[in-house]
Amino acid sequence: MMRLLAPFFLSLAALLPAQAQDYTPVKEKDAFLSLIEGRSLRMPLYGLTLSLTPDGRIVGQALGWGISGSWRWEDGFFCRDMDWSGMEIPFNCQLVEAKGVTNLRFTVDKGVGDSASFRLQ
Repeated sequence: MMRLLAPFFLSLAALLPAQAQDYTPVKEKDAFLSLIEGRSLRMPLYGLTLSLTPDGRIVGQALGWGISGSWRWEDGFFCRDMDWSGMEIPFNCQLVEAKGVTNLRFTVDKGVGDSASFRLQ
């Protein structure tokens, strides 16, 4: 079942419209931390909730299965690796952009790939 849903989960980013004019890049780790502190990243349509801890851990769930991983800030990018209930999601560095203090968008491959937008709650 996990293998069948893997392409679906990995392609979520492609389903979301990108509107670059609404977002501003987050280039500093301290600015990123101030946005996520005490909040979760959510995508309700997929039951996706992620918590990013200041010490570099990722915990959450999607479609009822657990997500774990680690992250670090590297040269102005959010770099992470994750595991979705036994399915490895490979390491990737991503451009982070904020829309106010309620939305974050992550664009894979340092800003040149697909994007996923999350609501901060």
